[in-house]
Amino acid sequence: MLLPILILLLCLIGGGAVLFFLRTSKRRSQATSDAARQTAQQFVNVQDIQGHFLYTLDGWVLSYLRIFPISLDLLSLSEKRMLIRKLTAELSSIRFPFKFLAVSRPVDISPLITDLSSLLPSADSAQKELLRQELMEMNSLALSGEVVERQFYLSLWQRQEQGGERELLDKAKRLVQHFEDAGVQAQLLKQQEIVRLCNLVNNPAYSHLDHADPEEAIPFLYYREG
Repeated sequence: MLLPILILLLCLIGGGAVLFFLRTSKRRSQATSDAARQTAQQFVNVQDIQGHFLYTLDGWVLSYLRIFPISLDLLSLSEKRMLIRKLTAELSSIRFPFKFLAVSRPVDISPLITDLSSLLPSADSAQKELLRQELMEMNSLALSGEVVERQFYLSLWQRQEQGGERELLDKAKRLVQHFEDAGVQAQLLKQQEIVRLCNLVNNPAYSHLDHADPEEAIPFLYYREG
């Protein structure tokens, strides 16, 4: 009498486990199907890029400024203090938030290698040896991918609403003017430059192109089973 009851319980437990597995697999399959239709813009929360603005899927509009670096090693102590005072005075009037962003960009050193190679025919024996060593070093750096430069940006944001773009553009231009009044070069990014920045941040395999159309630099992610 006990054996049939145990067999029935085991069958019920096994059936429940199979049913749970099938439901879990169906949810995972649905999630995979949704990911297959997800584009890169949806993945990074980008709806569109136009003019000086990046529009997000969750209702925000952003603008970006590029801040060109200054070599502090070339400044004296008094010049550094003067720069600090100028920046503090200019930015103390800013009453809206912004975010600082620093990214690394690969640098193309092939023009430098070409220039060094062109000097070889007219060089004497000692100069040729020095040039060959320099070329070997440059080629090693080019192959290693270690030649990068740091680029610095500020991002500003505003809700997508009536007059939001005008207000955001006014803030960005004011911030540019404040930096330039302090002696620091700043630039408001346009559409193609915003696309390049998005690629630098979100696409680690991105190679910087100086003359690329924005549409050519926007990747799409597709998932293919099997």
